[in-house]
Amino acid sequence: MIGASAAFAMMWAAMSSLSSGPVPYNVAVAADAARVETPAPEIGSTDASPEIASDLDAAQAELMAGDPDWRASARLYHAGGGGATGNDSLGCRPIAMRTVAVDPRVIPRRTKLFIRETVGLRLADGSIHDGYWYASDTGGAIKGQKIDLYTGHGRGSMAQARRLNMQTLTIADAGRFDGCPPAWENASN
Repeated sequence: MIGASAAFAMMWAAMSSLSSGPVPYNVAVAADAARVETPAPEIGSTDASPEIASDLDAAQAELMAGDPDWRASARLYHAGGGGATGNDSLGCRPIAMRTVAVDPRVIPRRTKLFIRETVGLRLADGSIHDGYWYASDTGGAIKGQKIDLYTGHGRGSMAQARRLNMQTLTIADAGRFDGCPPAWENASN
């Protein structure tokens, strides 16, 4: 079995060798399939890459190894098209792939969360998620053991986290935060 990058290279070569005219359907479909990126493996899975596991700092490793504080069913939400509009329930601008809407009777607002299943998740900009999220929003449909993960602006922003939708996630309490959730550059501090 060949890897996706090798398959893509073979398909690209086949497509490039055609001097002109239409590309055969099976070549185009195979090239598209080879180009589709597989989601980053979960750290807890047997497919986890050693480089992601070795990149965990001591705090992340402790949160990964410890018992979870919550298990919650995840949904995704985005800005635009009937999704989130304006500020979160703290009056802050939501931060893509950081803001979480919670039921404050279950997970208190202003809780810094560590969601194990998001560690190693490849983001749209190519960076890798460190697992930290911020409970700064609430919602009428968020009742009990449910959370909504904010993915950004537009339906397309949900693609990077689609595999998490409707999944039960393992969540650890990583402390509290004041003010608004931090920007990506300093979010894991």
